[in-house]
Amino acid sequence: MTTVTATVGDELPSLTVPITRTLIVAGAVASRDYQDVHHDAEAAREKGSPDVFMNILTTNGLVGRYITDHFGPRCVLRKVAIRLGAPNYPGDTMVLSGTVTAVDGETAQIRVVGANGLGRHVTGTVTVTVGLPEGAI
Repeated sequence: MTTVTATVGDELPSLTVPITRTLIVAGAVASRDYQDVHHDAEAAREKGSPDVFMNILTTNGLVGRYITDHFGPRCVLRKVAIRLGAPNYPGDTMVLSGTVTAVDGETAQIRVVGANGLGRHVTGTVTVTVGLPEGAI
């Protein structure tokens, strides 16, 4: 393994994610979440939501992408612990940001926040291990 090239307090570059209806529906279908509130606007409104909204599995995937985009394709997500807040609705934008909170050799912990126009959509922590350098195997 290689040592993480991060220091406690480092801030990761932000990632802006446009929240489209297609992203919401495709994420729900890809994760086999067929709850109607993630693909049927009329059903979502009948249940008190102004529109369809993103499921937690899609959010989890976006958080994972955010971390692996930063640490590289050879990193391994060891733990992702997130909590949802304000829903992600079509037409909004979510901005993911992260701060390194711990580093121990090849492992780092990152505090992640994803905010949209309504507030914080997701908060949590991700533990990542840096993979072997290229050509090591």
